[in-house]
Amino acid sequence: MAIATATSLDVYVGGKLLFEDVGFKLEPRERMTLSGRNGAGKSTLLRVLAGERAPDAGSLTVQRGARVALHDQRPPRESETTLRDYVFSGRPDLLAAEAELERLEGEMAGDANEETMRRYSAAQQRLEAGGGYRWRDDVLAVLRGLGFEAEQIERPLSTFSGGELTRASLARALAARPDLLLLDEPTNHLDIPSLEWLEGYLVDLDAAVVLVAHDRWFLEAVGTSVLELEAGRARFFAGPWHAWREEQAKREIALGKAIERQQAEIARMERFVERFRYKASKARQAQSRVKMIEKSKREGPVAEKRDTRNLRFHFKPPERPGRVVLKLVKGRLEVPGRTLLGEANLEVERGEHVVLVGPNGAGKTTLIETLAGEREPDGGSVRTGHNVKIGYLSQHAETAAGSGTVLDAAKRETGLTENKARALLGGFLFSGGDVEKQLADISGGEQRRLSLAILVASGANVLVLDEPTNHLDIESREALEDALTEFEGTVLLVSHDRALLEAVGGRTLVCEGGRLESHQSGWAEYQLRRDEKAAEASTAAKPRSGGGKKYSATKPAQKAARKAAKLEQRIERAEAKLRELEDELADPAAWSSPSRVERATKRHGEAKAALEELYEEWESAQAAAEVSQSG
Repeated sequence: MAIATATSLDVYVGGKLLFEDVGFKLEPRERMTLSGRNGAGKSTLLRVLAGERAPDAGSLTVQRGARVALHDQRPPRESETTLRDYVFSGRPDLLAAEAELERLEGEMAGDANEETMRRYSAAQQRLEAGGGYRWRDDVLAVLRGLGFEAEQIERPLSTFSGGELTRASLARALAARPDLLLLDEPTNHLDIPSLEWLEGYLVDLDAAVVLVAHDRWFLEAVGTSVLELEAGRARFFAGPWHAWREEQAKREIALGKAIERQQAEIARMERFVERFRYKASKARQAQSRVKMIEKSKREGPVAEKRDTRNLRFHFKPPERPGRVVLKLVKGRLEVPGRTLLGEANLEVERGEHVVLVGPNGAGKTTLIETLAGEREPDGGSVRTGHNVKIGYLSQHAETAAGSGTVLDAAKRETGLTENKARALLGGFLFSGGDVEKQLADISGGEQRRLSLAILVASGANVLVLDEPTNHLDIESREALEDALTEFEGTVLLVSHDRALLEAVGGRTLVCEGGRLESHQSGWAEYQLRRDEKAAEASTAAKPRSGGGKKYSATKPAQKAARKAAKLEQRIERAEAKLRELEDELADPAAWSSPSRVERATKRHGEAKAALEELYEEWESAQAAAEVSQSG
């Protein structure tokens, strides 16, 4: 049965049509990706599906009782709430069921009646349907998957950064276990391990999902269908993202050929009409051809309404620098209370395209800021080679900040004349009045495009880029990918866009655990080798069958894993015992006398407390096993 059905949806914004005649049906386990340029209405459609705004025409039907959760870029408002309580609040049904069970248990300790028993049984069923007493563990597992550490869980939201708050919002939406999950840019602020965890989580989710994302690997890994929004119209495609891109390209080629044939036929008929219009012997034929021309123009293939503007740019051939363009010698990088890198050495040579990866917080941004000369190392030295000109693009697009207009910023940062600055900005989709927009009023995508325009005009022969795809749509990301691939100078790139990493990088630097490692391969090959090593280590940690010698990654890891396994068996027995006691409490015979009620509720409380204690022991053992394995 469909979770949601949209029929002929029309939406206007400020009196202007945003999109019309949008229709689709969403079944459980369908993951529909929304495709379209920035401003096409993708986020607005998500809010319509969430019930936050009504369509101006058409209908939306959501299955009765279906839970709907929306994650977007709006930060949480509950600044003093702890991360734990904020994410748990995504399950108000389970919190209410727990509160009711606790209240009813208090009533049953005194005098219970049939109505109390009925309500207790109903609350118990609601809790079981939502995951039982382990639902909080499932929520905490989501937080871990998205990169939160155990010590962060009790911190108030006011102590987190904007990126961390965005991840907290995503965790709350996932933890809600909705029937319809709506995700607007869920990959923002996720490192690669968290991205891969999220992909697996969504693929296994027994819900309908609608998502907006610009990460091409993520779209390919997750999507099962595509809804294309273009120039106010929608087209649904059933199939993965890459198949939709192929179908889109074939459709445009076929349409282009059909239009070419139609235009050639119209031109031929128009020549006939022009030649014979005034000859009496041919007048009837000429008139007939005029009617054919009008019909062909009216009924023949026409080009689809599309926003055909594309980001177009390339870097000029750079001046030749010395062989070594960047060198870090015994570099030490620190932040308050922590050393990010100690005694790190690095050389980057002329023409190399290097990508830098590692988990969030490992020091990637601090390292490239240091190499770009934006900060001093806390130990060691940084050297730049002969004739090196660095072009640095930060993830916050500072070159697009300040006062004045877009045109003012371009002239100020590049030194170009007004006409040349306008021509430069035109290639980055700033046309007409766009160049007169105040910097304070432009969007994140416009900020990023302006920063790229300034970078292109800089003439740099070493590009140091920190998350350059932030706020860029897919077409703009692909234009950047092409420009960087063709660039003859040096590139040092930090990005979570795996398609960009693989396309650009010929060498991979890994910043992790206070160390900097270099791998002479692209990102995908490095990741494949890393995954293979992790699989081998996991296999080695498991005892071999057949009575032969048993191997493990480390003795502490083996011991911790055995302890966790034993605890899992004890948890299963404790859960079974708790269920027996709950069945007993649901039996009217349990309420035949006050003493029996008191004994039953006491045993239930003790069993529940024992189970919670086992959960905590299991979590500690599991964490110890993971630490020992990684060590």
